[in-house]
Amino acid sequence: MIDIDAELVRSLIREQFPQWGDLPVRPVPRQGWDNRTFRLGEDLSVRLPSAEGYVVGVEKEEHSLPILAAHLPLPVPEVVATGLPGGGYPFPWSVRRWLPGDTVENTEGIDRTELARDLGGLLTALRKVPAERGPAAGRHSWFRGCHPSVYGDQVELALKQLGDEVDAAACAAVWADALTSAWPRPPAWFHGDVSAGNLLAADGRLCAVIDFGTCGVGDPACDLVMAWTYFGGEERQVFRQAAGLDDDTWRRARGWALWKALVSMAGLSSPDPEGFHNRVLLRVLHD
Repeated sequence: MIDIDAELVRSLIREQFPQWGDLPVRPVPRQGWDNRTFRLGEDLSVRLPSAEGYVVGVEKEEHSLPILAAHLPLPVPEVVATGLPGGGYPFPWSVRRWLPGDTVENTEGIDRTELARDLGGLLTALRKVPAERGPAAGRHSWFRGCHPSVYGDQVELALKQLGDEVDAAACAAVWADALTSAWPRPPAWFHGDVSAGNLLAADGRLCAVIDFGTCGVGDPACDLVMAWTYFGGEERQVFRQAAGLDDDTWRRARGWALWKALVSMAGLSSPDPEGFHNRVLLRVLHD
């Protein structure tokens, strides 16, 4: 990972976009894993990939976000300028309009049932966006939107490494169930990383969706994993009904949630110091 701080961002802005050179730069309170985000004045933000693997998202979002914004019922980021490598920073980066609201994970008092309903409706609208100009799922989306079997080797390795830490038989049964079907319709738009950190809320309601760096067109099952990473009980059922997808798609979605939990617990993916994915795995197995 590259060390990205406010001074670097300030230098890039002054060199490449001097019209914004006097605006204050400050990091947002919660930073993502793939990108670093900074507030630029009151109306703009700067987003910089943290490593080479995430660079493809810069051009993809510049292309995809205007398409999605024209069809979705909630705001998505708007790219207003794209920066070049410079000042010791080796990747392209972007300047966007600032979207008001706080992430769902940092919002107290949110109505989770209404969030489940609103998010399901948003994903339904996303699938209806014309897909002809969307990027086909693949390496650029970290294989979100592909069939979950693409990560079968990782699931097998994670189960071996975790050993008696997990119920391997139950995990294997969920995974096998996920592989029994495939998306039978034309490719549809997916976000690729629907999570409480990529949803914005205001006044207790969902108000915007951010971070489309892993978006594309393919199988939208990957967008349902928040059923286990955030929702529970009645909320999960409300989300399922609002999302409007069949049982086979939900079985594949459960497989995606299982994969992410296992590889994180086994240290094959992003770190999990607080045991979050262990809790997710328990929800997946007990669903």
